[in-house]
Amino acid sequence: MPKNNWARSIVTRQLPAPTISCWGEAEAKKLIGTELAYSAQSFRWKDVRAKNPTATTRTLTAQQFHDENSGAGSNSSQVTLAQVGIKTNHVLEIKISHPNASITGATSEIPGGTLLSKDKNTIIFSVCNIYFEAKRRAAIHK
Repeated sequence: MPKNNWARSIVTRQLPAPTISCWGEAEAKKLIGTELAYSAQSFRWKDVRAKNPTATTRTLTAQQFHDENSGAGSNSSQVTLAQVGIKTNHVLEIKISHPNASITGATSEIPGGTLLSKDKNTIIFSVCNIYFEAKRRAAIHK
């Protein structure tokens, strides 16, 4: 995990991206107010912890983001950087390698396992194709 992303962040809101999801509104609302924590030693969401995570980073163009996160059919989800609140034509993506976790019956994703760096205090992530924003609460210096 890049050191400048070592922090505790609070999930503040669901973003209005028009996507087809494996979660309903009740599951999505349960993420609001929860904490994500990233450091060299661990990645955590609530009580789900991945120890000694490794991360890869890459810069995605707006077109790459759309193509990799949208469906191919006319009735499929279509999502853009602008819809998730990123106003530039590129974004830093960070993917954290971790074992699958039991979050719900619909997903083994740990919320925040793949994130987009919106700015120095804000990250964007998705779970079951629902996008969320989290705000930095405190830096972690370990």
